[in-house]
Amino acid sequence: MMDSLVFWGFSLHAWITIVLVLGMFTILLFTKLRADLVFVGSASILYLTGVLSEQEAFSGISSNSVIVIGVLFVVVAGLTHTGVLQWIVRNLLGQPEGYSKAVIRLMLPVAALSSFLSNTTVVTLFVDIVKMWSKKLGISPSKLLIPLSYASGMGGVCTLIGTPPNLIISGLYAERTGESINVLATAVPGIFCLAVGVLSIIALRRLLPNRTAPESAFEATSDYTLEMLVPSDNPHIGQTVGDAGLMEVSGGRLIEIVHFDEIVTTAIADEPIMGGDRLVFAGRIDELLDLKKSHGLVNADHHVFTMSEIDRNRQLRTAYVTFGSPLIGTAIGDSNFEHLNNMVLVAVARRGERIQESPHKVVLQAGDTLLFDCPPRMKINTERLSSQLHFFDSPELPNIGYKTLLSSAVMIAMVILSALGVLPLLQCALLAAAAMLLLNCCTPDQAMKSVNWDILLVFAGSVVLGMAIQKTGIAERMAYGILDVCGTNPLVVMTAICLVGTFVTEFISNTAAGAMFFPIMYEAAEKLGYEPYPFMIALMISVSSSFATPIGSPTHMLVYGPGGYRFSDFMRIGLLMNLIILAANILIVNLVYPLTPLP
Repeated sequence: MMDSLVFWGFSLHAWITIVLVLGMFTILLFTKLRADLVFVGSASILYLTGVLSEQEAFSGISSNSVIVIGVLFVVVAGLTHTGVLQWIVRNLLGQPEGYSKAVIRLMLPVAALSSFLSNTTVVTLFVDIVKMWSKKLGISPSKLLIPLSYASGMGGVCTLIGTPPNLIISGLYAERTGESINVLATAVPGIFCLAVGVLSIIALRRLLPNRTAPESAFEATSDYTLEMLVPSDNPHIGQTVGDAGLMEVSGGRLIEIVHFDEIVTTAIADEPIMGGDRLVFAGRIDELLDLKKSHGLVNADHHVFTMSEIDRNRQLRTAYVTFGSPLIGTAIGDSNFEHLNNMVLVAVARRGERIQESPHKVVLQAGDTLLFDCPPRMKINTERLSSQLHFFDSPELPNIGYKTLLSSAVMIAMVILSALGVLPLLQCALLAAAAMLLLNCCTPDQAMKSVNWDILLVFAGSVVLGMAIQKTGIAERMAYGILDVCGTNPLVVMTAICLVGTFVTEFISNTAAGAMFFPIMYEAAEKLGYEPYPFMIALMISVSSSFATPIGSPTHMLVYGPGGYRFSDFMRIGLLMNLIILAANILIVNLVYPLTPLP
């Protein structure tokens, strides 16, 4: 009854869906609330308000495409833990001459890997490699890290399993038509767009920023600040700074003293030392840390230390503040972060330059590079810290051997069987995951840890959201609206929807964009009287073509900090890339899959 009420052409349920979608955009853009909670909460609201039935609202988690994504996590775990990615990195990059050849040698292998593996897994592996490689080539890392991220996105669209939107859109298409899309349906259009993208990067290289790598601030500067604490049993208590030999020390000098009563004084030679004092030094970090042994000082991560608390096996590690991190806008010194994680912040760099103040007082921003004094790697729970920081120096170095060949063969067999139509994609993925476990390419624990349940909930919520948009008539109304504006030329309509999809995916999950625009594109194609298939292929590529903002793709976020980028760096080259790939997309899709009128 309530849904029979109509306001401005939309039913009450349609308005609830519209408000919900706008609310989701706002929350995802301007808050730090977890995306999986936003999507699960939205599905719940759609059910509670009667927009969707119980079965519809919670059907996302049992969707064929969502299950495929979950199973593929296990397949990727087998490839990762047997060193397939490491072998490819070791053997394919080489020592090219010149920037153009370097871009080709980087982007093509990354794109090939991303066609079958998680984009974020590939980029995470390559980031540190590219940083070291760029030094050998004499090229700024910022000139290569954006191409690295772009290649992972463009490679992902080359197969259905390369990127989640392809699976979501193909799954929705199969539900509407009863026909499956081949796992390699996007291969030719995707490879063409990749080739255009690589050539565009080379041609537009001047638009790529020439930034100083953030960690170079840690390598080159001799002006660090490091806080050390005077423990209560320190033998120098009662002496002056000068008498204790702490004014001028090996590798640096004392610049500030913070007494237990929070009185801050500039360091002078006759200032007395008291238990609990915080001493702020400037100088070379490796030599300053020797003060723990030479003068009995300890890291200042909680108020009073004793010498027995010192871990002699600690090491320096670099991390980057992720987008959406709860650390953004806070200072490490205002929280118990260090105490909880047994790490001490010793320096902060921003856009390649070390910040010239006590690191504990620095208000952190997304992309900041942090240098920590840490316990041994096996004692750091980097998974728990992943929502706040990203550590790139992974301690996992899998051995390359016969299992590398086994896992590769399993992946290749899965793709071939699905491409030839011998078995449906889901069955192929399940068999591949089982083979990875039976052949011991990964352990059951590694397989379970590889499944990202947060991402799966986002995918499931995206499917439900697309269902609501279609069921409430929003998709049909928007399709008619687009036809009113663009006319009845199918190429114009396809281009218009893909353009809007490319813009929207700069700000929200490409999976959500795919689920949202599927019903709109499908309805528009049917209203025009054409087979929707080519429209779906074009949509798959467009919603994964996110180049203009660092928040448009998780891989952009991964390179943002290491590249020392600014937000505008992505826009400067990304807006042109969006238009270039859009044009290439429309051209190649219509050549490979000519528009066909409905019977």
